[in-house]
Amino acid sequence: QVELVESGGGLVQAGGSLRLSCAASGHTFSRYSMGWFRQAPGKEREFVATISWNGGTTYYTDSVKGRFTISRDNAKNTVYLQMNSLKPEDTAVYYCASGPSLFYSGSHPYDTESLYNYWGQGTQVTVSS
Repeated sequence: QVELVESGGGLVQAGGSLRLSCAASGHTFSRYSMGWFRQAPGKEREFVATISWNGGTTYYTDSVKGRFTISRDNAKNTVYLQMNSLKPEDTAVYYCASGPSLFYSGSHPYDTESLYNYWGQGTQVTVSS
């Protein structure tokens, strides 16, 4: 059974930084793309970033480009989201998700929820102004 557990959320002032982690178990982590999504109060969940199985390809939603960095450590079965220059509009519950395997024939960006089969429980990020 695949399990994804996020950590690292919290309260931070605008302009600050946080690093989210997502520890995976129950599958061969290194074979799968991983993604981060977020859901703000009253809004639908949206794509934030994705990283390919080997870390060689990354994509970001426009609103976080240049501020957020997704990375992974396959030896630790963990994906990270480094968030810098945080803004109040980044306030949301952040979810990591396990995406297509390396055998998937579709092309990036993997920014659609339907491509992700397993989800974590989410971690709250609150940015105060």
